[in-house]
Amino acid sequence: MIVHALPPRALEALVVTGITVLVILSCSSTAAAHGFAGKRFFPATVATEDPFVADELSLPTVSWRRFGASEEGPAVRETDFAVDMSKRITDRLGIGFGATYKVLRPGEGDRQSGFDNLEASVKYQFFTDAGHEAIVSAGVDWDIGGSGTRRVGAEPFSTITPAVFFGKGFGDLSEDMRYWRPLALTGSLGVGFPTRSATRLVDDEGEESVERHPHTLEWNFALEYSIPYLQSFVKDMGIGAPFDRMIPVVEFAMSTPLDRGRGGTTGTINPGVLWAGTYAQVSLEAVIPVNDRSGKGVGWLAQLHFFLDDLFPHSLGRPLVSP
Repeated sequence: MIVHALPPRALEALVVTGITVLVILSCSSTAAAHGFAGKRFFPATVATEDPFVADELSLPTVSWRRFGASEEGPAVRETDFAVDMSKRITDRLGIGFGATYKVLRPGEGDRQSGFDNLEASVKYQFFTDAGHEAIVSAGVDWDIGGSGTRRVGAEPFSTITPAVFFGKGFGDLSEDMRYWRPLALTGSLGVGFPTRSATRLVDDEGEESVERHPHTLEWNFALEYSIPYLQSFVKDMGIGAPFDRMIPVVEFAMSTPLDRGRGGTTGTINPGVLWAGTYAQVSLEAVIPVNDRSGKGVGWLAQLHFFLDDLFPHSLGRPLVSP
């Protein structure tokens, strides 16, 4: 089990997160079911954090990428296996946990594998406008330093990232633009604060160097076109199964250093398609690096995602606290 692989520091972090959530917990007015704002269903995107709170489970998310050789090491192929779970405390307040197992296959040297740092998050959905198909949330993501394996790149320090998340459907466009109504935009904007400004490194020859850890601007968004929305609320085009549940999407996941030596933006562009059923969603996307620092060649990622609030509406899929 993942918990058995975590050191005591990570387990303590989980406890602290739970206590923090209970302290800030407050009842609020009822929000719409997960991923909905009026007629708009926002699917669970893979590379971009969702703007809503929900009871969901991603098991698994699998990705494959290549990275070119650099001063830090040889070229490497990376395969990740991730699990993420989100749970509503109230209709508007939710928490999340995630773990990723990484397998690194360098062009030179032995294969390395291990867990990346555990992730925890808190999110509050404070705005929902059904008529304008809009959602806005605020939250904090915690990359728990020291909870992963150093040989696969897990940092010994934590990074705290407060962020704002948004979703906007275009169903309120005029009649002459009705075929644009299935479009929706989701995204997030946050700043990553590392708990350590720099790390002193010593190589095999005993030479010392300093690796600086900048604050980063994390900016992500996804543009999607909903075939189910087109069929149900614009015009029935006669599209049959399984294509009638597909949502083509292009995601942009970017990170820009702000200080401490800075450096350029890194990130990926992920075009793909989501298939959203009643109880689960399947996603498949290409992973295209925006520059050499972000990777080499085209990778891919796939995800099987479960809607727990639809699968178990009277038990696991209910908020822990009712209004």
